Amino acid sequence: MSPLALPPSALVLAGSRPGAPDPVATEQNVSHKALIAIDGEPMLARVVRALRDGGIARVAVIANNPEVVALAQTLGCEVLPAEAGPSASVAAGFAHLGAPMLVTTSDHALLQPQWVRDFIADTGAEADVALMLARREDVERALPGSKRTWLTMADGAWSGCNLFLLAKPGAEAAIETWKGVEADRKRPWRIAIKLGPGTLLRFALRRLTMAEAIARLGARIGVTARLVAARDGLAAVDVDKPSDLDDVRAILAQKEAN
Repeated sequence: MSPLALPPSALVLAGSRPGAPDPVATEQNVSHKALIAIDGEPMLARVVRALRDGGIARVAVIANNPEVVALAQTLGCEVLPAEAGPSASVAAGFAHLGAPMLVTTSDHALLQPQWVRDFIADTGAEADVALMLARREDVERALPGSKRTWLTMADGAWSGCNLFLLAKPGAEAAIETWKGVEADRKRPWRIAIKLGPGTLLRFALRRLTMAEAIARLGARIGVTARLVAARDGLAAVDVDKPSDLDDVRAILAQKEAN
């Protein structure tokens, strides 16, 4: 498997969702959870440092919170305004940075440079798009009792790791599909139709592995899509709720103690 020819740039999503305040930011008394300090360092700064230590020099941050914008600029990142949703923000970032572009989130507080290097290496040169997922057994081994959202396939249950790679210009087609998924999130039957009847049936009967499902969906939209399995189950741990923040701090405290 050949590696990517060039190191990618990276886009960090740190926009604010409209509606109710983020519960983690509210509990921590900050205006955005990207600003929450972990071991004295804001989450956004931890993510940016991990990306750069992983070999990515050019980092852009999607943000509309003034404090987050100021922090991103202090970190030497380019700043792009948040769009109406994550997919639109990624599209704007892709138009600005081009391929290859890695995408992650500002609440990926445990992100490690080695995960970044492994993800890029394991993607290979053939893929237009790649996403990292973690097996349930690996996540639960790394963090017993972890409560994640699982997608069960023929080869077991998987959880997302908030790491995506748009490796080639053709990946733009995947972003357009993502936009459609967001638009149809309350009409799941429309999303299912995109898989095609044969794939949909195999999915319903749990006869598809995760890698097969991703490859087939990619083929439906005209891209080569690849699953990259996380080597560390902790890659699936982000900070979506206050208990996640407790888990992250406990994990880091344990690592320091060892």
